Amino acid sequence: MKGKIKFLSIIFALVLAFSCFTLNSAYAENFDNKLYLGGIPAGFAIQTRGAYIVGLCDVVTENGVISPSKDAGILVGDVIMTIDGVEINCAKDIENVIKNKKSTTIAIERAGENIIKNVSPAKDVGGSFKLGIFVKDDVCGIGTITFIKGNRFASLGHPVINEDGNITKIVEGNIFKCNVSGCVKGERGKPGELKGVFLKTNAIGFIDKNKESGVYGNISTSFDKKDLIEIDAGDAVMGDAEIYTTVKGNKPEKYDISIIKIDNENENKNFVIKIIDKRLLNCTNGIVQGMSGSPIVQNNKLVGAVTHVFINDPTRGFGISIDNMLNN
Repeated sequence: MKGKIKFLSIIFALVLAFSCFTLNSAYAENFDNKLYLGGIPAGFAIQTRGAYIVGLCDVVTENGVISPSKDAGILVGDVIMTIDGVEINCAKDIENVIKNKKSTTIAIERAGENIIKNVSPAKDVGGSFKLGIFVKDDVCGIGTITFIKGNRFASLGHPVINEDGNITKIVEGNIFKCNVSGCVKGERGKPGELKGVFLKTNAIGFIDKNKESGVYGNISTSFDKKDLIEIDAGDAVMGDAEIYTTVKGNKPEKYDISIIKIDNENENKNFVIKIIDKRLLNCTNGIVQGMSGSPIVQNNKLVGAVTHVFINDPTRGFGISIDNMLNN
């Protein structure tokens, strides 16, 4: 972001992975409607709508090497939405639809434009039909739960975005317990990141919304809230505050910050914060990727969440007002 002081900010983009996951369907229906403080690290696994093309390749056939998608004008960055009218969300969907077909009609999205391409699948030497593409199946990464209210959770404080900077369209997704094992410190011009592991088993929440203000969903009935802090929501003012975040293990800790600017006109950059806690500065140098969603508490009230870091000053970043995250 370029402002009057010419600070740049970056969105905490989730680390991409290309694996599939299994959803858990047991989610809470009768939680109390109290507001509970987060700061809990979580592993995110989100199935995107459409199949995002990350690479083009040749197909070796008995008659030579051909490039079906490249020859048809398909590009890296295109998103396959349907093939012959069938919705496509992963590589397996593509494989099932093009099997034994000599020609297909593919609907793609490119920079917000809908385009139709006719592609003839190639039969490789192993007998499988290929389009000559590599696609990304889902998005995986580490982030922070901001709060739990009733059977709903809120996290990140910003959307998961795709490679062209647009909000990723999602089909569904899960969050899982995560253990933070370490951190790459942030530097001027180079954001740091939390390192951690999570297993795609026993989901603690089901993702159903990816919005400008964060990622939302239902919390699992198996999630135990007994150790969470009940809290009221409030409005931020300039001055001292704290963030609750996890930089080691799976238990959040409180760190001192200062709210140095407030702007309630923006959707997810409502105030500027500065990390002043020496413990956190010694560990991370400030705000790092994976801390997005860390709740901001002021005067014993939840007032917002960390969302962005200034790329040329990791001690500073943006926060979103809690009002913009509630009721999603």
